[in-house]
Amino acid sequence: MSTESNTYLRRLGTWDAAMIVIGGVIGAGIFSTPSTLAQRTSSGWELLALWVVGGLLTLTGVLSYAELGARRPQAGGSYIYLREAFGQLPAFLFGWTMALINYPGSVAAVATIFAQYFCAALGLSLLYIKPVAAGAIAFIVGVNLFGIRAGAWVQNIFTLLKLAAIVLLVVAGVVLADGHLGVSLAVDPGRDVPAGALFGALLPVLFTYGGFHYLNDLAGEVRNPQRTLPLALGLGMAGVMIAYVLANFAYLAGLGHAGLAFSTAPAADVMHKLLGERGATLMALGIACSTFGYCNIAIAGGARVLQTMGADGMFFSAVGRIEPQSRAPQVALATLGAWAIVLAISGSFNQLLDYTTVGEWLAHACSIATLFWYRRYLTEPSPYRVPFYPWLPMIFVVTVLCVIGATAIHNPADAGMSLVIIACGIPAYYGWRWLERSGA
Repeated sequence: MSTESNTYLRRLGTWDAAMIVIGGVIGAGIFSTPSTLAQRTSSGWELLALWVVGGLLTLTGVLSYAELGARRPQAGGSYIYLREAFGQLPAFLFGWTMALINYPGSVAAVATIFAQYFCAALGLSLLYIKPVAAGAIAFIVGVNLFGIRAGAWVQNIFTLLKLAAIVLLVVAGVVLADGHLGVSLAVDPGRDVPAGALFGALLPVLFTYGGFHYLNDLAGEVRNPQRTLPLALGLGMAGVMIAYVLANFAYLAGLGHAGLAFSTAPAADVMHKLLGERGATLMALGIACSTFGYCNIAIAGGARVLQTMGADGMFFSAVGRIEPQSRAPQVALATLGAWAIVLAISGSFNQLLDYTTVGEWLAHACSIATLFWYRRYLTEPSPYRVPFYPWLPMIFVVTVLCVIGATAIHNPADAGMSLVIIACGIPAYYGWRWLERSGA
């Protein structure tokens, strides 16, 4: 559809866009991944260095996405870039994997984590976890049906709450350090980790930094996108890096490197150590806010990809409709939300996410690779150009391919199933084209 009423309105400013970047990246990972890293490193300094290096590597991809968003400030993000550079089949495979599997699977998984912490904070029975998760998804979809401003309002509130939780965590860690921070950062004598193992330790760091692409999915609703997208992506990722390094500083200060390695819930342990059960409950609420905010972004961004596919004739035409009053993709939102609720209630999302991790990062690499096509074949000037081209996008693509390779070595079954899921999209694509041509 190309009528004026079937287009988005640009209502998001720089503040809203930066909050989307922060909210899309900071979810549940920063509250659990540090324990895994402590097990794979030999000192607090190594652990902090990994978060800095991982953030800088991710920043190379963020700057590349900033140029792509400035060149094509439309809803759909990577789907648009892949379609223009490589054709409809790669774009469909991206949408097949992300909008139909990875996005709803991520929402189901993180909504379940939200429900677990929410129920724990309120002292509710575990029997409420699935209903609370489903209710959270339904509530988020309901808010976003009213348009991007309503979704951004919710997003801003919960992003500020998650940042407040991290600030509280940092303060608690500093108080608990009490003069022994040097010991926490020094080499752990009980943990001898080969230098080569640090690359493997970088994998969960990069995964925890993922999610920066959601703003590009919503680019069609950003005001002055050629300026706002690069600025918001840069400011947002800078904020995420600072928050992540400070949070890990707090873990080390409060628990020590060895204590962090043995903790299954480091944030709750730090707060419990300082304030007892009240502190653990407070942090549970903070993590619930963080995960809820992530679900809001994933649903909003994923629905825009699904809507763009529908408008492109790559999915049901009804999904491609934008409601003229709210300018929201209401059918796409309802479709994505309903499928996420099914996954959350059935509990079948964990395997889906394991299977699609490789596909997600492969999509990131392919999306950044489109930048080389844009630079080579399009003469139109870009209002923003990634610095140190072609080195920064090349570093990101090579790093992601190495991450995929390492993942395939450690989890060949999951990597293989991820490729099978992507490959299943090929007959689905040609079948859909056949139905479209036959007028079905």
